[in-house]
Amino acid sequence: MTNWTLGERFHQRYPHLSGVKALWETKWKLPCSLGVYPFHDGKLEDFAPIFEKLIEDDVNDAYSDSYTEYFLPTAERLTDAAMSAQASDRAKAAELFKRAACVYRISRFPSVDAGTGLKRKMFENQKQVYLRGASLWADPIKEIVIPHLAAQGEDGTDIPLYVRLPSGASSTNKCPVVLLITGLDGHRPDNTGRTDEFLARGWGCVITEIPGTADCPAARRDPQSPDRLFSSILDWMDQQHYLNMQKCIAWGLSAGGYYAIRVAHTHHSRLAGSIGQGAGSHLFLSREWLEHVDDHEYPFVLSEAYVAKYGYQDWEELLEKAQKDFSLVESGLLNRPCCRLLLVNGTWDGLMPIEDSVLLMNYGRPKEGRFYDRLFHMGYPPANESIYPWMESVMATAG
Repeated sequence: MTNWTLGERFHQRYPHLSGVKALWETKWKLPCSLGVYPFHDGKLEDFAPIFEKLIEDDVNDAYSDSYTEYFLPTAERLTDAAMSAQASDRAKAAELFKRAACVYRISRFPSVDAGTGLKRKMFENQKQVYLRGASLWADPIKEIVIPHLAAQGEDGTDIPLYVRLPSGASSTNKCPVVLLITGLDGHRPDNTGRTDEFLARGWGCVITEIPGTADCPAARRDPQSPDRLFSSILDWMDQQHYLNMQKCIAWGLSAGGYYAIRVAHTHHSRLAGSIGQGAGSHLFLSREWLEHVDDHEYPFVLSEAYVAKYGYQDWEELLEKAQKDFSLVESGLLNRPCCRLLLVNGTWDGLMPIEDSVLLMNYGRPKEGRFYDRLFHMGYPPANESIYPWMESVMATAG
């Protein structure tokens, strides 16, 4: 039995998991009021009435279509208001579109693959209103669909990306670039604040989703599919005359942190650095860890979303096979050369054990890390105080 840093918390069921009332009152209401994860771009005034109604009607299964339906009137009202404001007040319209997109985001939690297809439709609606609003920004986000030229097996043929560039980026003024790798439930339209930070520093951004989620074409069950995905993306980025690929950093968020670690090894010569934030690498897929993961800080039961993401038949098959199939230790990948790699997390992360960041220190090139004592998944709120200075330092010295 592993002596987990979580200690007694490893065996506890967290209070917010007792139902939507507990989730809202103990976990989500405060973040919503502050506009932080997962309510970036959202407003308390939009969500409070929705959750009051969910609580009143005792709707607790977020994987169900019935949960999702409670969000639709608010999302549609905000979208209509944004459409009406476009002609007279572009800033107001852009804000309303972001709010509508955030409502759609929460409606399609925890997985766009859950239910009968309504959550997938909500994701499509989210993308539409988000891009409509982003088109009103001074430096817009645009969707670019590129061919997956390295595709094999069950990979799809196209890779949809979001791209945002600072004004003035050109072949004579190439911009540094961040390859942002999203997570299990945070997808391309959920990163406004991060892209604002990049632009403020003169960096561009390319956003991609991870295998088994959202619109990613990489085969879910193929452990090598992400390597082909990043080959196609980086090859395309190399061809863009406005990107300075000598100053390219990958940043993987949560479940995307695993892929940031992976690409730091498989494509080490093509990156100036990589960040695995809230990352798993080996133990996060062990049976011992997974048998308790539904009890920790994820807003809902996590196992169903995991089964969909990794493409297993059921939870028991995932428990039996996932670590052998996807562990970065088991694969031997961590013994390969690696670019600069920063690992950031909270020591009380109940989704991706801090042990998975620590064990990387035993392999290959020395790694860099900042672990926040007694903080939870991703090391928020202070994590960015370490991440952005590190990125600035890498960008300044690369190339």
